[in-house]
Amino acid sequence: MTSTDARSGPPRPRALTFHGPLGEPRAADLTTRLAAHRPATVLDIGCGWGELMLRVLAAVPGATGTGLDLDEDDLARGRALAAERGPAELVLCLGASQALTDAAPPLLVPEALRELRRLVRPGGRVLLGEGFWQRTPSSGELARMWPDATASDHPGLPELVDEVVAAGFRPARIETATPAEWEEFESGYREDVEVWLAGHPDHPLAAETRARVDRQRDSWLRGYRDLLGMAYLTLVPQD
Repeated sequence: MTSTDARSGPPRPRALTFHGPLGEPRAADLTTRLAAHRPATVLDIGCGWGELMLRVLAAVPGATGTGLDLDEDDLARGRALAAERGPAELVLCLGASQALTDAAPPLLVPEALRELRRLVRPGGRVLLGEGFWQRTPSSGELARMWPDATASDHPGLPELVDEVVAAGFRPARIETATPAEWEEFESGYREDVEVWLAGHPDHPLAAETRARVDRQRDSWLRGYRDLLGMAYLTLVPQD
């Protein structure tokens, strides 16, 4: 198949259930535990298609949810909208700390945590999904990751938890994504576009898309695979 229809381009990732390394068993457990506190209001920062928020809302009849999904052009607007809203009883922030602050690493996470502390009501919960280094990457490994990657882009897991406590939270639960969850996410993120590329090698957007996808895959396989972790931290604001 060599379609060159310029009106259609590579598809959005539809093979993913969650936009991150989050498997079904963990998602079900998180939903059950978060819903057990019967939050009346749920705020999902960087919600994407809002799968986890929708599951929590389905488990808590009468609860209302607000989802904020931002791209680079909308960051300032999204922060302003978040600032206008009152605190929520459950705040979800999975891989979206950059939406809460203009700070760059290593200040990004501490600043985002301070904002999350403001956004959650007393007695509520925050579910934070945040990257961490499983070990300090070498300069050669960093060079194979994303552009301008540095060791300061992420803390280690102990340091991340220290930042949580310093921001006024108690870490009720500390969990990390498994290798299987990472593989499901990385493969699912590219699956639809890989299939599209196989069927549209001569499409006007194929060369650009192929280069981007190959670069992303190489960054994972030769760069941050087994180095970058994802922590799922259930946080309780401390009085």
